[in-house]
Amino acid sequence: QVQLVESGGGLVRAGGSLRLSCAASGLTFGFNMNALGWYRQAPGKQRELVATISTDDRTNYADTVQGRFTISRDNVKKTIHLQMSSLKPEDTAVYYCNTFPILPTNYWGQGTQVTVSS
Repeated sequence: QVQLVESGGGLVRAGGSLRLSCAASGLTFGFNMNALGWYRQAPGKQRELVATISTDDRTNYADTVQGRFTISRDNVKKTIHLQMSSLKPEDTAVYYCNTFPILPTNYWGQGTQVTVSS
């Protein structure tokens, strides 16, 4: 029942920008009552939390993206977004959206690839 569809990734040069989108449905408690987050995973590395947004739009960011990324949610369209600016090569990863926190039974979508070239 859970569907998480990420989009907006691509190839961009360092210093560039991308806007990621995630359409989420079938979430426990419904979209509007879930805290949400963006995660990313680089090859050979653990998946890491990038940013979170609460049900009342409070946000938190990993230190590595603070000041460069902005997470937002649209409770009508049931989407979340990640505006990424001043991209760095170390931002290269597959980006995923999901609830926050993650439970062992959580479903993961396909993610969207972000590649930042030097």
